[in-house]
Amino acid sequence: MASGARRGLMAWKRTQFSLLAVCAGTACAGTACAGDAAGNPLWEFGLGVGAIAFADYRGADTAHVYPLPVPYFLYRGKVFKSDRDGMRGLFVQHPRLELNLSLDATTPVSSKNSDARKDMPSLKPTVEFGPSLDVHLWRSEDERLRIDFRLPVRKAFSIEAHPRSVGWFMAPRINIDARDVAGHAGWDLGMFVAPLFADQGYHDYFYTVAPAYATPTRPAYRASGGYAGTEMLLAVSKRFPACWVGAFARYDTLSSAVFEDSPLVRSRGYWAAGLGIAWMIAKSNRQVAGDSD
Repeated sequence: MASGARRGLMAWKRTQFSLLAVCAGTACAGTACAGDAAGNPLWEFGLGVGAIAFADYRGADTAHVYPLPVPYFLYRGKVFKSDRDGMRGLFVQHPRLELNLSLDATTPVSSKNSDARKDMPSLKPTVEFGPSLDVHLWRSEDERLRIDFRLPVRKAFSIEAHPRSVGWFMAPRINIDARDVAGHAGWDLGMFVAPLFADQGYHDYFYTVAPAYATPTRPAYRASGGYAGTEMLLAVSKRFPACWVGAFARYDTLSSAVFEDSPLVRSRGYWAAGLGIAWMIAKSNRQVAGDSD
């Protein structure tokens, strides 16, 4: 994940969840939002608004734009952290390696609003969590440019009265983060390219058509595990003293995915984007070492 610009947006949708500062010259104009954040409080909290547009699920031909709250949370603990590298548990740390906790989620999909899934059970939202092995491939001397390899492996569960295991998901990626982009102090730029993989259970949840739901235009289909396509993301953000602003754009391709022939796949490539702003509400009086972000 292009981490700096995705922080605080985990509840929105996978891929994501990062924002653009179209309001940098308006809502953040003036002294209240000018300059870099000072000090390193143990935690900081903010809340704002934003909007995100994305497909109902990977491969869907239906999409929605959602106005949503934008939480902003920084925590600089020794083990658990929420910072420009995302929300994580730092269980093993080495100059070149980190073992973190990876979290993600998907949104519910109503079959009433999907022609492809008409009369099929609606998709429940899911939550995913698991370890992420992060390898620091390269750092510039001033730490303003970083290249990492990240390997998150997550177990997914449905969110319902009786949660059930959905399957395993893996997204190895090359992640590039840059600070003070093009000489503009405080602006973070993040990007990644990630081939996606999942087991049969995970793909079955989204792409299998049981015989009971087969129709003349939607034949029965059994999804298999394996390659699930590739996603690419570009995100920007900036933290001002009194607010945070950001945006992302993501392209997702399902070309050559093992479930590409599923009748529930109506689109093999699509864009997602979002933007928003969060205002700082409170912060800890306790100061700790760490990036000011």
